[in-house]
Amino acid sequence: MPHTPVPAGELNARLSRLRAALAQHDPAWSMTILDNKIDLYYFTGTMQDGALIVTPDQAVLFVRRSFECAKRESAFADIRPLSSFRTVAEAFPAIPDRVYVAARTMTLQKLSMLQKYLPFTQPQPVDGVLAGLRAVKSAYELDCMRQSGALHRFALEEIAPVLLRDGISEARLCSEVSTVLLERGSMGISRFNQAIADDVLGVASFSENSLAGCGLDSPTGTAGTCIAMKSIGSSERRLREGDIVLLDIPNGYRGYHTDKSIVFFYGSLSKHPQSKLIRAAREQCVFLENEAAAMLRPGSVPSEVYGKLCACVDPAFRAGFMSGCRFFGHSIGLTMDESPVLARGFDEPIRAGMTFAVEPKIALEGVGLVGCENTYEVVSDGPARSLTGACDTPFEING
Repeated sequence: MPHTPVPAGELNARLSRLRAALAQHDPAWSMTILDNKIDLYYFTGTMQDGALIVTPDQAVLFVRRSFECAKRESAFADIRPLSSFRTVAEAFPAIPDRVYVAARTMTLQKLSMLQKYLPFTQPQPVDGVLAGLRAVKSAYELDCMRQSGALHRFALEEIAPVLLRDGISEARLCSEVSTVLLERGSMGISRFNQAIADDVLGVASFSENSLAGCGLDSPTGTAGTCIAMKSIGSSERRLREGDIVLLDIPNGYRGYHTDKSIVFFYGSLSKHPQSKLIRAAREQCVFLENEAAAMLRPGSVPSEVYGKLCACVDPAFRAGFMSGCRFFGHSIGLTMDESPVLARGFDEPIRAGMTFAVEPKIALEGVGLVGCENTYEVVSDGPARSLTGACDTPFEING
């Protein structure tokens, strides 16, 4: 059965918005070249090895491989085969000196290859323009994220507690939750906007392993499958009574992600010597997520929301809160870590249609990571709406 393509009208609207945004950023712009797979998917509806050339009156997707796949999948109007960048030069003989490129993902090697045939001398970053376009989701994008969120809620809130059992490993638990998602339409991996990040399934961590550091700017810790892969979880660490269970397993539908974390206590919390601390930390995180949702409204400023939330953190938890209270959440869409972020320095007002993952988490030394996380849609009036379910879910799970 063929996959559902991104509608032609959606692609045309994105292209029009790109041209308008570039004209506002630089009235003299005349060309942008995009080669990153996420950018290609956003503007053309297919994810191939190639390059998208956009000018004020032309837009051509050149595909090295697979041209046949691109033609089959994409409703983009002009798709052409690419043998080398000489093909682009033949189609666009008048190359301007200033060309906009995605500086975050454009490698020196790729830039050198481009300039061999396309002799522009002033590459300009287009990253800010692209981030601004993707920050506000269309009706199509929101529908994808809502469907992802509904499946996400089902898997983590209804199915995950049933999967907890004595002796299951972190790796097995992560794979079982991921299988539930895959069998119901999930795209299967999560993508990041960081060069150091891998496309991953997610993380399952028990107690002390949830405090282990990882390469990402994230409060979630994991021992990983090995030193070379800090994801999924350990095949050796097995669940036992008295463990804190952290599941930080993203979901995606037609390219669009939702993020959700859920934490369980496996056994009777009253038996744990730090039961009062654990319960207080969890209550603090639930309170902070609800406060964040109430603040995420059109016109609010991310840095100000961050400041107000920081002021609400109990001093007893500050040292272990969100890696030193560095941020409270992040935008999410085609990648997990988009802009803006609920942190210092993000001062553009929030708009309806933006989506944020809010993830208050507290590291309790010698115990584990406690917290919650859900993905929210900013609506035109009222508090942000959760796409992925509740934050105050059942906590104690008895085996």
